[in-house]
Amino acid sequence: MPASRPELSLVPLPRKISPRPGRFTLGQDTSVRALPGAEAAADLLRALLGPTTGLPLPPSAEGRVVLALDPQLGGLGDEGYGLTVGPEALLLRAARPDGLLRGVQTIRQLLPPEALSGGARGMSWELPCVEISDVPQYPWRGAMLDVARHFQPVSYLRRYVDLMALHKLNVLHLHLTDDQGWRMPVDAFPRLTSVGGHRAQSLSDGVPHTGTYTKAELRDLVRHARERGVTVVPEIEMPGHVRAALAAYPSLGNHPERRLDVWTRWGVCDTVLGVHDEVFDFCRTVLEEVMDVFPSPYIHIGGEECPTGEWENSPAARERAAAEGLSGPGELHGWFMGRIGSFLVEHGRRPTGWAESGSELPPEFTVMTWRDPGHALTAARRGHQVVTAHHRATYLDYAQSTDPDEPPAQQGAPVPLHAVHANEPVPQDWEAEEASRVLGTQAQLWTEYVTTPERIEYLAYPRLCALADRAWSGGRGDWAGFVERLRDHTARLDALGVRYRPLTTRSLATASTGTAHPPR
Repeated sequence: MPASRPELSLVPLPRKISPRPGRFTLGQDTSVRALPGAEAAADLLRALLGPTTGLPLPPSAEGRVVLALDPQLGGLGDEGYGLTVGPEALLLRAARPDGLLRGVQTIRQLLPPEALSGGARGMSWELPCVEISDVPQYPWRGAMLDVARHFQPVSYLRRYVDLMALHKLNVLHLHLTDDQGWRMPVDAFPRLTSVGGHRAQSLSDGVPHTGTYTKAELRDLVRHARERGVTVVPEIEMPGHVRAALAAYPSLGNHPERRLDVWTRWGVCDTVLGVHDEVFDFCRTVLEEVMDVFPSPYIHIGGEECPTGEWENSPAARERAAAEGLSGPGELHGWFMGRIGSFLVEHGRRPTGWAESGSELPPEFTVMTWRDPGHALTAARRGHQVVTAHHRATYLDYAQSTDPDEPPAQQGAPVPLHAVHANEPVPQDWEAEEASRVLGTQAQLWTEYVTTPERIEYLAYPRLCALADRAWSGGRGDWAGFVERLRDHTARLDALGVRYRPLTTRSLATASTGTAHPPR
């Protein structure tokens, strides 16, 4: 992109962008014409630009800013859009409402960075004349945020969604429960939050940690995200990563007489749910309340890192395995996941889980592969829908470099900016049928060592910019071009007050060294 036009340094990169001579000015007299079906996008445009620019952008049948749904643009898919900015008018078109929402974010990036932050009212709000035709490479472009290890207020989650939407990321995967905390209230089981939402300390730091959401807060987050074209996918861990739940309700475990605390350590806890009927009644009730709050088609139930030692040592679990015709307690994991997955399918949802190998989850599951890139191919060949989340390219809790001043992070080799941008959800040597089963990719931010919003943003940005660029633009993205656009894009991040890791010669290098220790 020409250096003289930094406003065209868009992240992610559009499929086709053609500069035109001239500029279009938004002024106090500029109105918006929203054709039928485009009203929500027009409302979003006003909500995002009004407070920062002082422009009312009122509705009008004669508006020079025109937003239109056109079913004949079916080739743009669910999220593609066409944007034409001329000296006298701006036209945004899409076949589906989400396409208009993506186009609104492009309009925001085309404006001066001050249009994102406010505080510069009275300046001239100009956009460069341009023609853009844009379609994403993948339908799933996500970011997972772990609020179980360290709770974050819902006000920050809304900001997290806002930053995602600016970059056309469309799935917020919210990790709500784990050994170290349970953050979502369940009316039928109030001790999940009254007990499970609090821990005495974090890995011997001596500092108590607490935090839970209300259902009203979570519903408001879902609404806020939906208005921006972002789906919130909840994750409720089972049958492992459940120590907080067992602290609240010991009868759900394999040793009901045992009293546990909410875990204060990191890593993999060996306490897991039992396999007696009370457990499945509990899981179904919890998931019914989860589905009532979250309309997402996908419900994530974790499923990974489930030690089987308690089952192997439990007479009740061994009896259950025998009664179900299983060869032993080791097969209870797949059986458990199958029962819960079938329950979600019966309720019209798509069960989703972490895959340890790509071959262990029941066929109805959408799987997230994280240990090895080859596991994605294994899962695709089994017929699963796949979201690739390889830890060496998408785990943002890993350090960004080996610099001595890098803050503490998850153990393992760094995941530098280049590694994130180089991530290929579908390698070029895959067969077309296998490739068609990959929904996309997402970044993960586990929070064992991440306590504050400032630290979250330092780890997430600009690496989330890189993931967004690759997930939206696919193979069309190139590293050198991304770096050039990112240098200009940081002015937008600055305007929004994003506490990103500064760009340095080292952070923009392409070499990475070392081997990673598998996380979680």
